[in-house]
Amino acid sequence: MSFQNVSCLGGNSSINCSVCPKENMTSWGHTMDQLYTFFYLIIFIPGLLGNSLALLVLCRFIRKKTKAIIFMINLAIADLLHVLSLPLRIYYYFNHTWPFGKGLCLLCFYLKYLNMYAGIVFLVCISIQRCAFLMHPFCAKKWKRRYDVRISAAVWLVVGLCCSPFILMRSSSDSSSKSCFKDLPTRKLNLKLAATMMAFAELLGFVIPLAVIIFCSYRITQSLCSGLQAQQSESDKRKALRMVLVCTGVFLFCFAPYHINFLLYLMVSQDVITNCPMRLVVKHFHPISLCMASLSCCLNPIIYYFLTTEFRQQLSRHGSSVLRGRLMSLESSSSFRE
Repeated sequence: MSFQNVSCLGGNSSINCSVCPKENMTSWGHTMDQLYTFFYLIIFIPGLLGNSLALLVLCRFIRKKTKAIIFMINLAIADLLHVLSLPLRIYYYFNHTWPFGKGLCLLCFYLKYLNMYAGIVFLVCISIQRCAFLMHPFCAKKWKRRYDVRISAAVWLVVGLCCSPFILMRSSSDSSSKSCFKDLPTRKLNLKLAATMMAFAELLGFVIPLAVIIFCSYRITQSLCSGLQAQQSESDKRKALRMVLVCTGVFLFCFAPYHINFLLYLMVSQDVITNCPMRLVVKHFHPISLCMASLSCCLNPIIYYFLTTEFRQQLSRHGSSVLRGRLMSLESSSSFRE
């Protein structure tokens, strides 16, 4: 977005924003492209391998779909969708041109936010289910796998619809444009509509999920300290607490910086904030916060491995069987040669 024709107040005088930040924003634009390129290159392979392996193990080798496994599968799908779009993002930021058409550009742009908010909701679902099953073990026994499937379908539908404004705000009438992602023009909105969208996104996408995850952590900690819920062992309580605390940590590290900066960034994009230094700080931090959000694609598989006993057991068992098969094939080929 250009800073031209924006009046910035600096002290007692009015400063033209087209003068003060122009050179800085030009150099930062090049730095931003390099940041996106190298960061996406770094997370692509770990994200692809981690989430592909997670889906393989969760879907094929875990028969008992309890302990939020269905939600973990959907979380891995959300991460994998974003990871698969990274090569196209890397191509654009490296070559500074987009030859693949407007539709694919908007789809990749959309997948970024779909991954973010679907990931947030599924982290919340994992935390709620672990907490609820710990507090009410008899209800857990009656819980059906199809309930989780229906909840997951509802999450995809609602999140998919709620993320559509992100591409509507970035759509342009120029179908021949070679720009994409951060270089897409932002549509101007009236102040009331912009404020409504801002409040809606922050409340449903950050504040309420954060409050729910913290509440789940508090309830499990309270149960662990008070010795209530005798039906559950201390080990189960500690496992549930670790799961929810790690979900909280991933949530705060990956998504809190983006949502804190998002309020300011939207006000900058709509020219509500006109102070030059403030606009520069917000715009500079925006790509960093997006990179931190993308890092969840690599961190979420850690949840599956270190906090789900069944995942570790099945992965170790499968890995051992593959290793034994290869050793047997090597022994047979060696015997044949002899």
